[in-house]
Amino acid sequence: MALMAIFSISPDVMKPTALLLNLFVSFTSFVQFYRGKHFNWKLFLPFAITSVPMAYVGGLLTVDDDLYKKLLGILLIIPIVRFLFFANIKVEELRKSNFILSLVIGAAIGFLSGLIGIGGGIILSPVLLLLKWSDMKQTAAISALFIFVNSLSGLAGQLTKGIHFSADMYAYVAVAFAGGICGAYFGSLKFKSAILKYMLAIVLIVAAYKLLFTQA
Repeated sequence: MALMAIFSISPDVMKPTALLLNLFVSFTSFVQFYRGKHFNWKLFLPFAITSVPMAYVGGLLTVDDDLYKKLLGILLIIPIVRFLFFANIKVEELRKSNFILSLVIGAAIGFLSGLIGIGGGIILSPVLLLLKWSDMKQTAAISALFIFVNSLSGLAGQLTKGIHFSADMYAYVAVAFAGGICGAYFGSLKFKSAILKYMLAIVLIVAAYKLLFTQA
């Protein structure tokens, strides 16, 4: 979505395109992290219980283009802050998750996921780490499936009112799928990606600035 914003793709194309690409990339990531034995069903389910229906509700709604861009710009600030200031959060002792709080957080993130088309992982990940409910690998695994189920639900909501896909969608899916396999493999099993995080932060900063402070 950050790249689509930089290249001034319209919100009515950005939203369904991002959700569709999320399905391929997030599922690929989930499989890799699950194989690495990093997934925790008990921690994931309370978030999903409320996020999935709320993502569907969010997918039903249409917001003004200008408001959409501002909301997306604000949400992109979350991963920017995480990459630049909390890139190496170390969770040495995990805390027990709170079921009710998980339901509330899931509902809020799910609604934004469907409304904006973000999947929700960029919000859930720092929440899990800051609350110390999961470590980095577990967070990545939970966020991957969280993005998948919310994207599927949000896309279902949009299908009820008609959506627009780019003519280049097949190419987008192929490239995103290939990138998802590589990223998930190296991220879950191989190297630390500090340099990649800073590169992503730069892209997100450019996109957030364009969304918040320009008319393009």
